[in-house]
Amino acid sequence: MASNISFFLPTMNSIIAFIIFFLFVYVESTDHDGVVINVTKHFFFPDFNSPRTVHDLMLLGSSVVDRNGRIQIPDTTQKDGVDDLKHLVGRAVYAYPVRVFDPITRTPASFQTTFSFQIETTPTNLSSGGGDGGDDGGSGFTFMITPDEFTVGRPGPWLGMLNDACDEQYKAVGIEFDTIKNVQFGDPNDNHLGINLGSIVSTITVNVSEFGINLKDGEIHRAWVHYHGQNRFLDIRLGSDSFEYPSKPVFSGRLDISDFLKEYMFIGFSASTGNFTQIHNVLSWNFTSSSQASLRVPSPETCESKITVDNGNGGGRNNLNGFFIFMTVVFLVVVALVSLYYNRKRKSGELAMLLAVKERPRPPNKPRRFTIAEVSSATRCFDELHKVASDERSDTYRGTLLNGCHVAVKRFSVEYFKSHGINRRRVGKEIKAMSKLRHPNLVAIRGWCFDHQETMVVYDCVQNGTFDDWLYGIGILPWSRRLKVVRDVAQALSYLHSQKLAHKNVNTNSVFIDVSFRALLGDFGFVMSGTESSRFEETVSLPTDVFAFGVFMLEVVAGRKRYISESDMLQSESKYDRLDLDLLEWAWTMHEMNEKEKVVDVKMSSVLNMDQAIRVVDIGLLCTLKESRGRPSMAEVVEYVCFETEVPKLPPNRPMVLFPYTSTTGLCTNSYMCASFK
Repeated sequence: MASNISFFLPTMNSIIAFIIFFLFVYVESTDHDGVVINVTKHFFFPDFNSPRTVHDLMLLGSSVVDRNGRIQIPDTTQKDGVDDLKHLVGRAVYAYPVRVFDPITRTPASFQTTFSFQIETTPTNLSSGGGDGGDDGGSGFTFMITPDEFTVGRPGPWLGMLNDACDEQYKAVGIEFDTIKNVQFGDPNDNHLGINLGSIVSTITVNVSEFGINLKDGEIHRAWVHYHGQNRFLDIRLGSDSFEYPSKPVFSGRLDISDFLKEYMFIGFSASTGNFTQIHNVLSWNFTSSSQASLRVPSPETCESKITVDNGNGGGRNNLNGFFIFMTVVFLVVVALVSLYYNRKRKSGELAMLLAVKERPRPPNKPRRFTIAEVSSATRCFDELHKVASDERSDTYRGTLLNGCHVAVKRFSVEYFKSHGINRRRVGKEIKAMSKLRHPNLVAIRGWCFDHQETMVVYDCVQNGTFDDWLYGIGILPWSRRLKVVRDVAQALSYLHSQKLAHKNVNTNSVFIDVSFRALLGDFGFVMSGTESSRFEETVSLPTDVFAFGVFMLEVVAGRKRYISESDMLQSESKYDRLDLDLLEWAWTMHEMNEKEKVVDVKMSSVLNMDQAIRVVDIGLLCTLKESRGRPSMAEVVEYVCFETEVPKLPPNRPMVLFPYTSTTGLCTNSYMCASFK
């Protein structure tokens, strides 16, 4: 009896759905009026110590609820000092989507929110004195309405709001409380409020100093935001948390945000640090929204004037209606019988569909697990014509998903995993951790596939190919483009390291170029050895990334690979000798001889800034020092390559060992990373 019910329930659901559809069509054929209802949402956090906070609040990036029950961005609980707080970004969003837009009438929802916040200035800022922010400077936070609950924007002046790795459909609305003046973004001063519509450049800015407010004074402030959807009217008031509701708004006026809204979006806060660090605390939060939706119901006359006994011509119409209803019932019976027959063969699948109805809808771009059938279909059964790269670890294919998205599929070698004793489960955890990251200079991971022995990663496809093709292809890449790539990759690695993750495969083939010539770091290494100690691997792999990035910078400046074979040397028109075969060794030799300009690619000629190129060579050599002898962190490297901080002086002579780890550790399995030592 139970088995009969199990396959009969899905069928009955289908029949009921059809009946409802029929009634809806029938009602549509009659005169009716649309009924407008209000969809409301309310939540209140007097503080963030409540047990429900774990379920109702989603923390992303460097964000945490501290022991005092405050949202804190950046997370200071795991940091050793102020320097560890640089170039961090975090978000805290309400974990469930809120209806903020009616797509039928294109009317934004009305909402009211109030929150108390505090910006704590760190000793670094006090000593530096603030001032105009650079490209990476900037502190402050944003109240925002964002399309998803998993994206994290850029650090520094972007306040964690903007993520230009997403497509043009990624729209967000933000109210920023900015404490650094960034001239390139049109900021009026270092104490202002900005209203941002789909861009980090504020549509409206307000100098809050004119209202007697200093965002950086360490006091607890409160903001009141009221938006009337139908009138497209925004009112913002700002004051001390200890005072009453301000009588005068800091901004009040008409503002249409409908072009930047989807029907359901996520509400929350984002904040970031750059060279200057501040701690952004949110102490309480109250939010209420109300949106209109149309509910179609039969009009009263359907139940009154239309249901009458008519002996005239109306009887013919009633007969026709009765015949129509009779034929519909017959049709439904036939459908039910056919459904019963086929559902006996598909009852397990239908039960899974019933369970899936209860699952929360997944955002369209959220990383997910792919089946082997989906990946095989996208790559045309892993056709050799679709293969774009291959090495001992993996093969990479280009493909197209059923929704039309272009992807790159990296298929790891089963034999390689077995021969090196690599734990596939641990690799899978690392892939899933990487897939949560979103940064403008990282290639997004769209999903993964773990099927039987197969391990695959599905990346977004970057149409302009690898940087290797641009650096060593036809034509000469000018210095300005090379420097931009170096800075972009440095930003990506710095963000990865801030999340305690490493790339493990930094080279010119793992850097991709998009249509605006922005560099995106992809093709993650994921594994370096078969060791089971993740702590050991983390301790080693982060400095390894810095070393690899140093070699990468030397390649960019020199316009050549690290290693040149003797056969290539004989075929090349350039004048190499045996000392030139290893670029790193040669660069150190030129440093000792004070002739580093010889490392620079002479083909750039007039489109070269020699001083900048020599500085990048110095940074590259600095990255290859031993950890205990001056190798910088990636956060420091970002400051060096952006020319914001002086590069430390290099030792006069080349270190005896450029790389502190040997093959006995199981880490030096990549010839790109590990040179032969003398």
